[in-house]
Amino acid sequence: MLKALVGRGHQEFATNRQQDAFEYLLHLYSLVERNSRGQVNPCEALKYEIEDRIECGQSKQVRYTRRSDYVFSLPVAVEAATNKDEVAAYEAKLEELKAEAGDGKPSKPAPRLKVPFTACLEKFAATESVDDFMSPATKTKGIAHRTSRLATFPDYLTIHFRKFTLSDDWIPQKLDVSIDVPDDLDLTAYRGKGLQPGEKELPEGGADAEPEPQINEAIVEQLMSMGFHREGCRKAVYYTKNLGTEAAMNWVLEHMQDPDFSEPLQVGNSQKKQKTEQPISEESLVMIQSMGFTKEQATKALRATDNNVERAVEWIFSHMDELDSDPMDTGEAAASTSQQSTCRDGSGKYKLVAFISHMGTSTSCGHYVCHILKEGRWVIYNDRKVAQSEKPPRDLGYLYFYRRV
Repeated sequence: MLKALVGRGHQEFATNRQQDAFEYLLHLYSLVERNSRGQVNPCEALKYEIEDRIECGQSKQVRYTRRSDYVFSLPVAVEAATNKDEVAAYEAKLEELKAEAGDGKPSKPAPRLKVPFTACLEKFAATESVDDFMSPATKTKGIAHRTSRLATFPDYLTIHFRKFTLSDDWIPQKLDVSIDVPDDLDLTAYRGKGLQPGEKELPEGGADAEPEPQINEAIVEQLMSMGFHREGCRKAVYYTKNLGTEAAMNWVLEHMQDPDFSEPLQVGNSQKKQKTEQPISEESLVMIQSMGFTKEQATKALRATDNNVERAVEWIFSHMDELDSDPMDTGEAAASTSQQSTCRDGSGKYKLVAFISHMGTSTSCGHYVCHILKEGRWVIYNDRKVAQSEKPPRDLGYLYFYRRV
């Protein structure tokens, strides 16, 4: 019943096809957020902010921005695995047996790569180079350096590991690795500190607009053949400046969870201006306002979605931070209280209380099970089977849930 309720009306979650637990969780959080306008929102206990810092390589000036999220998604630092030689030796032996017997297999099971949890954190926090950065300070292109930190720490922290990669023939594959996820976690060292003494902020705005690159439709078609939405594929090719399928695919994997991933690509000042000036349907305005939103919120959403009411409502809920200054129209309650989307903050120390694991060798099939810490004991939830877990596989999880201590 819960699955039917949560998936109702969704093109993927309303079906019986294999679903990704991470995507399902984000959809569930979105539903809770959507239905909590004007009242207590349980998702506020999960919401946090990330601080992005970008430094112009030419002027050394910096800019700090914040973005909110519900799930702390970490890359898997496969390159830092501590047993790469063991895995390489196994694979070499496997190839040798195949050459001799055609389909021989070693008697021992395949070893998993052992990846340090700290290496995944360091990969998230590492400095990333941004090529062709148009500096608003120098009005020229150059290199910039970008880093990310946690600006706030939520009451409950959800950690997701990106356990997938692409094979040489562009087929998504599961990363079956072991990560030494700790029971007790301290993220204090990864807290953002904002503008520091001696740092100079980049000026607002940017350099004069550049000619927009043409989108290579051949690359778009390649990405679409893998099952991704056309608009998301067009964005990938546009933002990677036609560098090729691999660069565009990497962009897709990084941004496929963005709320506006499937929204139409809008580039260039003339297109933005044209979009803003489109007449708004009064009927559509009334429909959205009847849901409790203000006229300003409804207008902004309809302009962003080409007057599509259904997409406009989705747009509002995926752009909550931009609309927080526009309270919902709830009569007397709106006059006395304002529904601000503030993130809770506190200590960066956490304790592991639950995790979800994926059983299976492929990203397109398999089974999920959940372990929850109850009264000091780990309990496994496997469909209708509930039992105490003697040796919970904490190193093989996909999603982890921490409670602040």
